[in-house]
Amino acid sequence: MVLAVCPGTENKLSTLSDLDQQYRTLKKLYENCEVVMGNLEITSIDRNRNLNFLKSIREVTGYVLVALNQFEYLPLENLRIIRGTKLYEGRYALAIFLNYRRDGHYGLRQLGLRNLTEILNGGVYVDQNKFLCHADTIHWRDIIKNPQAELLVLPSNNSNLGCEYSTRTVCAEQCDGRCFGPYVSDCCHRECAGGCSGPKDTDCFACTNFNDSGACVTQCPQPFVYNPTSFQLEHNPRAKYTYGAFCVKKCPHNFVVDHSSCVRACPSNKMEVEENRIKMCIPCTDICPKVCDGIGTGSLQTAQTVDASNIDKFVNCTKINGNLIFLITEAHSSTDLSNVSIGYLNIQSWPENMTDLGVFSSLATIGGRSLYSGISLLILKQRWISSLQFQALDEISAGNVYILNNTRLCFYNTVNWTSLFRMSSQKVLIRNNRDPKECTQHRMVCDRMCSDDGCWGPGPDQCLSCRFFRRGRTCVESCNLYDGEVREFANGSVCLECDSQCEKRDGNTMTCLGQGPDQCVKCLHFKDGPNCVEKCPDGLQGANSFIFKYAKANNECHPCHANCTQG
Repeated sequence: MVLAVCPGTENKLSTLSDLDQQYRTLKKLYENCEVVMGNLEITSIDRNRNLNFLKSIREVTGYVLVALNQFEYLPLENLRIIRGTKLYEGRYALAIFLNYRRDGHYGLRQLGLRNLTEILNGGVYVDQNKFLCHADTIHWRDIIKNPQAELLVLPSNNSNLGCEYSTRTVCAEQCDGRCFGPYVSDCCHRECAGGCSGPKDTDCFACTNFNDSGACVTQCPQPFVYNPTSFQLEHNPRAKYTYGAFCVKKCPHNFVVDHSSCVRACPSNKMEVEENRIKMCIPCTDICPKVCDGIGTGSLQTAQTVDASNIDKFVNCTKINGNLIFLITEAHSSTDLSNVSIGYLNIQSWPENMTDLGVFSSLATIGGRSLYSGISLLILKQRWISSLQFQALDEISAGNVYILNNTRLCFYNTVNWTSLFRMSSQKVLIRNNRDPKECTQHRMVCDRMCSDDGCWGPGPDQCLSCRFFRRGRTCVESCNLYDGEVREFANGSVCLECDSQCEKRDGNTMTCLGQGPDQCVKCLHFKDGPNCVEKCPDGLQGANSFIFKYAKANNECHPCHANCTQG
């Protein structure tokens, strides 16, 4: 059994300004979703919206937040388990509050949580729902696993009785957990959570630990298994990675493999590398590249935005574990974010004196390991920005792109956004920015060296790809094969420098044919075997003895006679 997994959100009560868009985003995130890998946040949804798409959700790994809504019925009818790996306000796995219109006579009247039987971690908060039927009649303590978890469920003023209820089956005392009947033979398997339909590990409604192809298990199949005959650890062909509460054959493409787990970020003593398009954590051989916490994680767990109190934490970061959110104008041009990879980038405020996003010129990957309402790149209502200048960006691993109401922004329409995506489900919404015709009139157009893939801004260093050749980050018409201060060779469409030991050749002769001192057409100094060198070896340590050589008239190095000891 393979369940449909979708990403959760971490927006709390913040929303997109457009309520129609808020609903469309919620539907796009959770239609046909069975397991929410993260938090399920249902906020600011107005009246008369069809929320039946929420019926497919069976499991939430983080918390469930239902707040500031005006609909009457919450159709989470098949939600059986909330794991609470992350808690709202650090306390609640389920928080339901302020779900009514202050100046009206409608709001949330009935919870559809008829199958919710297990909250593994965290408490419940239900308050200030003016029209909600008595949620206080539910046996919450039967659902909440941790007896110390906070339970705050206040009755509303509604006089209707008992419109929500949760019953408990009285199990035989021999049962470890829940049961499907009153007899000893009716106990659920000990790996089950939220109840079961039978006694086997495949009869569980949800798993306490891990789901391995429909069976609930204590741990996923490990990379190595012990062979009691040979007394050796041997490779396990059935090995799987842990991904949330699931065992999977391979991790999602925008997660990182650490040992046998799929993780959002490598630990501090490891760095992220990519091998065969798989991102992996490997131990650092020297000092690890600087990895910084993003907004809402680690040392910035309580921060809501990048501001004057925390912007220095992002200087010289090579990777950001988390997100960058700009809701207050605090960025400045000296901030250096080199080779950064982030969860999502949310810019809703930017300094007036900065007309581009050049501080992100080294942003290589937007990982989308966490999303903002399904979005990994949001640039909204920035009146001063004329170009993005994301010149190093080559991948948006997950999530959608929203670029809205930036009245001076040009170049956005030239970008081949789909070439940056890794998933066919990713979408682009670009609306109400500067008219491309107006941009053309003001010569805000791509450099002639750029290919048809578009550009991030003016100049040959802002191209997504080059029409001819690329030198570093700059597109050029040709490589310096036969002239120029630094001679080059062409590796495909990339211009690379010849080795410093190659002699510059004039006329129609190239200086080198490839990379390295063995690819020179002629040596600048001496030739030792296939390599050009600055001088012949003189007392260098070889495999079995010291090596001494002398130069012949043609500047080739030859070994001294075997009887010579000092050259």
